[in-house]
Amino acid sequence: MIRLPSFPQRKNFHDEAISDACSVCRHMNRFQATFGALVLAQATHSVEEYAGRLWESFPPARFVSGLISQDLERGFLIINVSLLAFGLWCLLWPVRLEWRSAASFAWFWAAAESINGIGHLLWTLRRGGYTPGVATAPVLLALALYLALQLYRKP
Repeated sequence: MIRLPSFPQRKNFHDEAISDACSVCRHMNRFQATFGALVLAQATHSVEEYAGRLWESFPPARFVSGLISQDLERGFLIINVSLLAFGLWCLLWPVRLEWRSAASFAWFWAAAESINGIGHLLWTLRRGGYTPGVATAPVLLALALYLALQLYRKP
């Protein structure tokens, strides 16, 4: 009987990328994971707002988008992409690397997302029906409050 040599099984790029991402997640503490979840929730929230064309129905969104561009849709996209880029920067550097400023950035995010979540819920109650962003607003609010609780308890 002829024996063929065995070769080590090669991992493909996708497997290595997932393994690297899981390794980062395993090394995150609860505070870092909560902050990351909040940024991810904001990304989902932004998609919901964009799909619902928030800049057309919510006067503050129309105003802020108009400050950036005369094309309100473009202004809305620029603001949301910038917000998410800032959130990712906060997560990858100050929060992940435990800079002294991390708590300040996290308090900013906790406050902003709490206001965002409450604002969407109140606007929906006032309108009496669905408004863009309300489906993801409770997740934002819950994560923001949980992050604030962690910050409050942090020594």
